[in-house]
Amino acid sequence: MMAKTAVSTPEEEPRRSGARKTVKRRFGRVRQLPSGRWQARYRGPDDIDRAAPETFATKRDAEVWLTKKEAEILAEDWSNPDLGKVSFKEYGSDWVDERPGLRPKTVQLYEGLFRLHLVPTFGNLAVSEIKAAHVRKWRKTLLDGEVGPVTVAKAYRLLKAVMNTAVEDKMIKSNPCQIKSGGKEDSPERPTLTMEQLFILAGAIEPRFRALVLLATFGSLRWGELAALQRKNLDLDARTVKVVASTTELKDGSVTVGPPKSAAGRRTVALPEMVISELRVHLDRYTDDHEEAYVFLGAKGAMLRRPAFTRIWAKALRDAKISGVHFHDLRHTGNKFASRSGATLRELMNRMGHSTTRAALIYLHTENERDKMIADSMGRLAEEALRKNEDQEGSGT
Repeated sequence: MMAKTAVSTPEEEPRRSGARKTVKRRFGRVRQLPSGRWQARYRGPDDIDRAAPETFATKRDAEVWLTKKEAEILAEDWSNPDLGKVSFKEYGSDWVDERPGLRPKTVQLYEGLFRLHLVPTFGNLAVSEIKAAHVRKWRKTLLDGEVGPVTVAKAYRLLKAVMNTAVEDKMIKSNPCQIKSGGKEDSPERPTLTMEQLFILAGAIEPRFRALVLLATFGSLRWGELAALQRKNLDLDARTVKVVASTTELKDGSVTVGPPKSAAGRRTVALPEMVISELRVHLDRYTDDHEEAYVFLGAKGAMLRRPAFTRIWAKALRDAKISGVHFHDLRHTGNKFASRSGATLRELMNRMGHSTTRAALIYLHTENERDKMIADSMGRLAEEALRKNEDQEGSGT
């Protein structure tokens, strides 16, 4: 008689390779591997048989994992693990391209942060492979290096936003960016000018930019808002300037004109009569006589650009014997003047063009001189009351 040839079944195959018998369950199955650890497998809603991303020390641990996975599926909270296998570089690039309504400068900022600070660390990782430990190490490495804390905060916010979208796309269960205040910018407080320094600087700069300096300060306008300002935006009789547009300068040298960066940026700001007088002189000398004419132009009649103006600004600072002050610090100076003049939080927000209180509170919180004035006034009231009390006691009444 011929000997029968043994034929192995799929369920017996693991035993021949050293693994124990697969244990079937109502949902999924577990088996012990030759290493002694346990593997869990299940069939997903997409009808694909999948293994758990890790093995387990005990059979019970594997079964617990399967129970949780079944609960996810029943709650319709299951995410396809294959989705998270796309590289962060690919997913992040698409994320930037797909953002609607981004200003050109914002796109430029995102692309720079992504290329310089995110891709070198996370680019080759799958989205699902990025863990909280990776993010913490990455942030510390940047801070320990030569990357400024403001740039690190911006890069962290971008990473967190990308990973939030990955959660929404069900590529990952949770966002690995869990660092408290990781995206907070702790910028050093910028210097401001005294009233005397401001007018020395306004006198030192080229005459065609004197009104620019004063309007930036007393109108709390940004550079881009000043560069986009047209004659029709000024109402000299009402003593107001209306902010409706802003310029954006890109790295390729092009300039675009668009709306302010937020709805609150569209605003009308009242100006002191002194600034109105300066603007009248400026309009007569340097601005074309039609409504669409830009109020401030370069010496050759071109639209204002930062690189050309930087040289003019630097010379004016030297002549005025002032150092360490940027053009944007004029806006900070004006905000401080407004706060000292008694502006409320809401009034400061309106002048600055901010929709949140955070920036305006900076000026209210740093007004120690005004706080001292209030304290001194209360002290004088207290001293007056004490003197009256002493006079009454001395007269026996």
